[in-house]
Amino acid sequence: MATRTARTAWNGTLADGGGQVELTSSRVGTFDVSWPKRVADDADGTTSPEELVAAAHSSCFAMQLSALIGQAGGTPHSLEVRADVSIAPDPAGGFHIDGITLTVRGEVEGLDAAAFEQAAQEAKAGCPVSKALAGVSISLDAALV
Repeated sequence: MATRTARTAWNGTLADGGGQVELTSSRVGTFDVSWPKRVADDADGTTSPEELVAAAHSSCFAMQLSALIGQAGGTPHSLEVRADVSIAPDPAGGFHIDGITLTVRGEVEGLDAAAFEQAAQEAKAGCPVSKALAGVSISLDAALV
């Protein structure tokens, strides 16, 4: 199986420094990161570990759900998946990812709302990124459109 790689170059202190995250395997881009923008309401053109986790989780979940819909006898015409990943102070010190909300809206042929919800719950539990994030509370809002 494949291994994917990303690389970060960081300069300076946490408060005053910054870095660039390079998506090395795909070569699709290099993106700025900084602590002040990571915890600000407006990311102002920078990414963050939480946004990258959200991208990984939403895409992994979409792939897993698509497979499960097919296994259940349905045909996924479109899936719109959003992952909201939040960071908060950790009671044990420092910060932690304190929750992820997955929201999916699907246009699916051959499944009713209950079967779609079941497939979505199975995708939430079974996608590799969900498994990697097992220590984080993950909620799901799934509905057909």
